[in-house]
Amino acid sequence: MHPLVALFLNALALYAVIGVMTALAFVTFGVTRVQPAPVSLGARILILPGAAALWPYVLKRWIAARGTR
Repeated sequence: MHPLVALFLNALALYAVIGVMTALAFVTFGVTRVQPAPVSLGARILILPGAAALWPYVLKRWIAARGTR
């Protein structure tokens, strides 16, 4: 395998792992801080893939919401 391809795949895997960990933590603890309304289990399941894919944005919003309370 070409070293550049290996680097890209490793970076993609790292992004995915960080995304899944961030999404699980966000769905478990942070979603009610960003959105003050109650969130059902079904809604948390629906939020999970998007939070994993967009974890930098989710983490930014979560940190910003933490500072306002």
